[in-house]
Amino acid sequence: MPVTEVDEGELPRWVAAMREVRDETDTVEDYLDWKRQARETVWLLATAGDRDVGAAIGIGGWHAPPGVARGEVRVVGTARGRGTGTELLDKLRAWALGLGYDQLMGPIAEHDAESLAWAQRRGFVEIGRNSKLVLDLTTVAAPVIDPPPGVALVTWAERPDLTESLYAVAQEAYVDVPGEGDSEVAPFDEWLASDMQGAGDRPEATFVALANGEVVAYAKLSLSLARPTVAMHDITGVLRAWRGHGIAGALKRAEIAWAKDNGYERLETMNEERNEPIRRLNERHGYVLGPGEITVRGAIRERPWTLAVRATVPP
Repeated sequence: MPVTEVDEGELPRWVAAMREVRDETDTVEDYLDWKRQARETVWLLATAGDRDVGAAIGIGGWHAPPGVARGEVRVVGTARGRGTGTELLDKLRAWALGLGYDQLMGPIAEHDAESLAWAQRRGFVEIGRNSKLVLDLTTVAAPVIDPPPGVALVTWAERPDLTESLYAVAQEAYVDVPGEGDSEVAPFDEWLASDMQGAGDRPEATFVALANGEVVAYAKLSLSLARPTVAMHDITGVLRAWRGHGIAGALKRAEIAWAKDNGYERLETMNEERNEPIRRLNERHGYVLGPGEITVRGAIRERPWTLAVRATVPP
């Protein structure tokens, strides 16, 4: 079964194959933006006759530990059990190994037990779970923001001079997310371009907490032209010394109020299940639990499904 790498001109066809396997709203523009943010990206497409039956993506140098690339393999239900997923994974492995990576990590839909078992047979193990939480903005009133005493909230649009201080918060917050402790925070210029200046990033939708004039936290929304009534929570980060003071809650309320004022009808976020503080915060603000994702990770130096007994992955 042919597996080929596709370019940007064929991306609409590839996105259609990805969406046939899993119901999602990611668009060509979204994937192009993610490619711009990552150091390396590959899109793979599997065909049988005149039909696309599977697709895969590989991403290098984006929110992952050293030596680990991100990847995902999807196969249309009627084509499963015929080696399509293995061929896509082999091609993805070769791409990652050629760039110096020795592990792959990626998401599996929480309800897809068949795909999880397939990955486990190939040496991949579960390292985390992310729950989807949704707030229906049409059913809630704009909240009173009410930051803690001594804390002021501004937008990044109002204070672009605070950029380097936002990066200092990111350096602490990123690695404190459960499961992300061994991930690398990109150098400043790369972080700024990939995490703060993507197609869905807007300075007026990025909120900064100041205490005595110093940045102690920030929260950012991610927006998409493909879903003009939906906004995604991207990050809520607080310096360690300032956690537990109600700052994250004030930032969350600022995001909710901004989204309502700007005509959004829905807010979405993904929370690692072990991240109890942010999960409780979202639940207190009315977010409802939806279907989530399992993150798996495994070695790719050799075909892991022939070495399942020896495969080991750090927790």
